[in-house]
Amino acid sequence: MTEKPTAAAAENRPEAKAPTGKRDRLSAVKGMNDILPPESARWEWFEAHVRDVMGVYAYRSIRTPIVEHTALFVKGTGETTDIVEKEMYSFEDRLNGEQLTLRPENTPGVVRAAIEHNLTYDGGKRLFYMGPMFRHERPQRGRYRQFYQLGAEALGFAGPEVDAELMLMVAQLFDRLGLQKVRVELNSLGLLPERLQHRAALIDYFTRHLDALDTDAQRRLQTNPLRILDTKNPAMQELVQGAPQLLSFLGETSLKHFDQVKTLLSACGVAWSINPRLVRGLDYYSHTVFEFITDELGAQGTLCGGGRYDGLFETLGAKPTPAVGWGMGIERVLELIQVQGDALPPLACDAYAVLPDAAALELALPVLQALRQSGVSVQMHAGAEAGMGSMKAQFKKADASGARYALVFGADELTSGSVTIKSLRDGGGAQVARALSDVALWASTLQSAA
Repeated sequence: MTEKPTAAAAENRPEAKAPTGKRDRLSAVKGMNDILPPESARWEWFEAHVRDVMGVYAYRSIRTPIVEHTALFVKGTGETTDIVEKEMYSFEDRLNGEQLTLRPENTPGVVRAAIEHNLTYDGGKRLFYMGPMFRHERPQRGRYRQFYQLGAEALGFAGPEVDAELMLMVAQLFDRLGLQKVRVELNSLGLLPERLQHRAALIDYFTRHLDALDTDAQRRLQTNPLRILDTKNPAMQELVQGAPQLLSFLGETSLKHFDQVKTLLSACGVAWSINPRLVRGLDYYSHTVFEFITDELGAQGTLCGGGRYDGLFETLGAKPTPAVGWGMGIERVLELIQVQGDALPPLACDAYAVLPDAAALELALPVLQALRQSGVSVQMHAGAEAGMGSMKAQFKKADASGARYALVFGADELTSGSVTIKSLRDGGGAQVARALSDVALWASTLQSAA
């Protein structure tokens, strides 16, 4: 039984006002978009390909909460990153005062779950996820405040073969989606002592050119100088090009790991190039970093980025555990498919049921149910209360639905205990009568032609 709200609760509850005009209509929050049919079918098509690819690589789904403790991202994403400094949706829980955040990315959440549930106690785990992330930034092409990310994480594996495996997985997914002209860029961050030497060299270099640094670069000089290498400021590009490269500081172990990654990718036919400016600014990253990039989406050209983060488990308070993974923006991938003009496969139903009047429902509906139970997708014309509509109008709707066949339950068909199956594609016109009593015998002919 629903409890009646107390007077105090009623006073504090926001009063819902009925819209009085166009300006008062409720709408989605800026940068958080509805995904409606038929666009939602494109997402389902993409997700089906993802699950197939993840399955053949033996990666298993993990689902973590959308809301996490803010401290998880301060530690796991980085206190000096733009995400933590500027973009997170954080708030205080009114009931207990906890500081909470809508997840801006999911790697910290996956690692938190692995630590909390001791997932790697019996060996490494290969995991993937798909879901919404939240960042408060200016909405623009390919960047939204609620966006969807696909990610894969391999936890407990230290070898370069898993670095390569994760990149091969992305390449195979893009191949299945029909994407072209996507390049792979690589770099190595080596080990922490090597990065510290490089960091000192960067600070010295940029300090000698302090007047040429913009405000962001000057702020990052002492806290996170590697981030300066990733600047988008055109006025700083020449200066950044002359900065010391991390590859020059790598020792034998780091170079061997990187060489093996490159060798394995080449052996599997994946072309790559080295980008010495591709970096991650946090101490728990190590060895391989990579991005899959297109030039066909303007400034938002990175489709997928990843790397090895062997120190993250320890940063979050657990024992050292090797890990590597990547994240992919789903909206950008779907947009690139549209830009490149690749046609998606038809996602229409197999058949559309044409009903002359409501009297046909009692005989037609059991037939439609039998077809659906056989795996045939059927859209039924509806509108009995207002009259089913003319046969001509129904055939127009059947054609517009994309169905390959119309199932005609006319008066003559129902009298003879049959249904007319009329082709709507490949020139159309061909039709054949089938007995309502033998649905199981002819159901597959509709499905196999879809």
